[in-house]
Amino acid sequence: MLNRIINFSLGNRLLVMITSALLIAWGTYTATRMEVDVFPDLTAPTVVVLTEAHGMAPEEVERLVTFQLETAVNGATNVRRVRSSSSAGISIVWVEFEWGTDIYRARQIVSEKLIAVTSKLPQGVGNPTLAPNSSIMGEIMLISVTADSTSVMDLRTLSDWTIRPLLLAIGGVSQMVVINGEYKQYQILASPQKMKYHDVTLSELLKAAQEANKNAAGGFMNEYSNEYIVSGIGRTTDISELGKTVVKTVNSSIIKIEDVAEVKIGASLKIGDGSLKGEPAVILTVMKQPNTNTLELTEKIDAALADLSTNLPDDIKINTKIFRQADFINASVWNIQKTLMEGSVFVVIVLFLFLMNWRATAISLIAIPISLLTAILTLKWLGFSINTMSLGGMAIAIGDLVDDAIIDVENVFRRLKENAKRPEAEKQSKLKVIYDASVEIRSSVIHATFIIIVAFIPLFFLSGMEGRLLAPLGIAFIVSLLLP
Repeated sequence: MLNRIINFSLGNRLLVMITSALLIAWGTYTATRMEVDVFPDLTAPTVVVLTEAHGMAPEEVERLVTFQLETAVNGATNVRRVRSSSSAGISIVWVEFEWGTDIYRARQIVSEKLIAVTSKLPQGVGNPTLAPNSSIMGEIMLISVTADSTSVMDLRTLSDWTIRPLLLAIGGVSQMVVINGEYKQYQILASPQKMKYHDVTLSELLKAAQEANKNAAGGFMNEYSNEYIVSGIGRTTDISELGKTVVKTVNSSIIKIEDVAEVKIGASLKIGDGSLKGEPAVILTVMKQPNTNTLELTEKIDAALADLSTNLPDDIKINTKIFRQADFINASVWNIQKTLMEGSVFVVIVLFLFLMNWRATAISLIAIPISLLTAILTLKWLGFSINTMSLGGMAIAIGDLVDDAIIDVENVFRRLKENAKRPEAEKQSKLKVIYDASVEIRSSVIHATFIIIVAFIPLFFLSGMEGRLLAPLGIAFIVSLLLP
């Protein structure tokens, strides 16, 4: 079969050259648009279930909430592991499925299981919800928001209501978490002495506060063939208006909230704090969705924040340089690319020194881009990304794939020189000499190549995360070596 391929290639040299040029163009186009990451995506299909249980201690959350959820999802189809964490007021359950399970099918399975368990949860516990789909290496950026004169409370409000919605609207962002700062609250600080003086109970004050900030629908009114919507606008952000809310009437005397409590804007209780270089700051973490190009997503985030910064007060600074996964990716990929380029340069020097013929050197070197781009196309077809493992496999393969080409080209070069020294009557056609020279050493080259490939076969028998980590290296190496 290989002899037929060699014979066909020699008889259709123009077709082979055109095909090679198209392969290089297609491979280059694909390589520039493939997802680039530090490592292959090691995210097992995982569904995260969040359940709020306000007021419960961790032991109660574990026994009454988490255990119920774990029991419900443990027997689901293709579930291989269930982990959980219970803390004060919240339960988190991680449901991991077998590798290869479609994540959206997994989320549907978990959703169906949660329907049955919701009725068994204690009263007051919120409905279990599924967290956004995110990658195990999904934290791609940390962003800080600082200011010289703007208060930390205003920075937190800006982060919650402006920056976070803006970034969540970018395709590829799965989740945004705002850390620290002062969370703005409208606080009603009751005075026990004033409440006792006006004979107001805590339940009455709570009811008045709950009903103080509402809009009421009044239906609609028809007049002169026009329909008008009637509504009562009671929602406000003015604390003086909130303070004038009526609690009750005693002997024709109106008791308002401001008569028994202080209404003010304040910050909620802090569990932790955030800072940048010793100064107060609000920190935002950006999580990406699986199979998302980190470099492209980082560029979109930078562009969105740069556009937002033009409309912010001059003293507010948004810093995206604290942690950027894109920087690690660029550094790692550049190191591997540098190794590839240096290896290629040394191969050129060694080939020319030993062959002393630029045409033979050029023919041998053509194997490098064709083999590497074919490996990239294969990785794309199999659903892998360009990462340090796949590029490492190509870097390892450079020496071997050029070695195969050198053996073939050197033997052809030698046979052509011998043929040129023969008498005219004994000379053979150049195509015949090239064919015979290639066939002469073909079996030796193939045997040597397969011996090297066999050494990498065990990589494909690794299971779990190890197999997914090393599989791109083996695929890139083997494909590069088989197609020089």
